[in-house]
Amino acid sequence: MEAIKKKYNERLGGMILCVMHRMMAILFFILHTSFFTLSAQPLSEQEIIQRMAAAAGEIRTVQCDFTQTKHTKLLKKEQVSKGRMSCQLPDKLRWEYLSPRAKTILLDNSKSHPSRGGMEESMARLIMNSVTGKSLTDSSMFQVTAEEKPTEYVATLVPQRKEMKRIFTKLVLHFDLKQSTVTEVELHEKNGDQTIIELHDIRIN
Repeated sequence: MEAIKKKYNERLGGMILCVMHRMMAILFFILHTSFFTLSAQPLSEQEIIQRMAAAAGEIRTVQCDFTQTKHTKLLKKEQVSKGRMSCQLPDKLRWEYLSPRAKTILLDNSKSHPSRGGMEESMARLIMNSVTGKSLTDSSMFQVTAEEKPTEYVATLVPQRKEMKRIFTKLVLHFDLKQSTVTEVELHEKNGDQTIIELHDIRIN
């Protein structure tokens, strides 16, 4: 009788251990899954905008090369320009075209040289505001929406001011997560033309 009871208790103990082991495994799986579900939760639109603006706020100077590609409805062939950009925040920018023709635009405290106004100056100013984060935080200038992608944040800016609305329907900023800065700007014009500016070899201090 004692042997039967002992065998029964051993079997019961083994079953309890087995059940506990399975319960622990299930609990670990639930906790593990919950952790990664929470950590992988997508950022809200406002959080993305705040992160982009915060990263831009850390920048003091930027130097880079750029490639500007313009797609027009009238011309089938793309117009490609290349140059260099040097930006000293918050208000100084040197936008230098090297090819196919040389031209330099200087912005300093809202004063520009050598020209006053014009598309190229408008684009240079927009690039500076994009790098500094001003375009993201000034609601009087743009209505901003944003989304998170695997390697970048993408912000779409819709102009709110009349003078800007006459030229552009929207701007799209591509913020590279690895470099923590804007690396590409799309300018969509009201007439259907589109300009893409890609920033290369970015050096930030």
